[in-house]
Amino acid sequence: VQLLDSGGAMVQPGGSLRLSCETSGFTFTSYGMSWIRQALGKGPEWVSSIYPTGTYYADSVKGRFTTSMDDAHNTLHLQMNGLKPEDTALYYCVGVNRATGAYDNWGQGTQVFVSS
Repeated sequence: VQLLDSGGAMVQPGGSLRLSCETSGFTFTSYGMSWIRQALGKGPEWVSSIYPTGTYYADSVKGRFTTSMDDAHNTLHLQMNGLKPEDTALYYCVGVNRATGAYDNWGQGTQVFVSS
């Protein structure tokens, strides 16, 4: 099982980025996918999850971020619009075990920096 995050960059407030997470070795009937972020000096924060039942977002990103799954390429995306300085963080894609709810597999993270 492997997750490879990419797409992080420095962007000005109000800008957009699209993060990607290439996956391999997953059985998506057993796993959901999530985005977790961690800002410097703070704990991890759940951002979004996607399951066969639906897609879910933290209140802090709802309406600005969109999670999608490209099934043909086994790649998870996070489209981020209207970025704010408080979105600055290291973003991880995570495989979530649907049976236990455990965050079993993590990407290496990709850095997003929002600043003017």
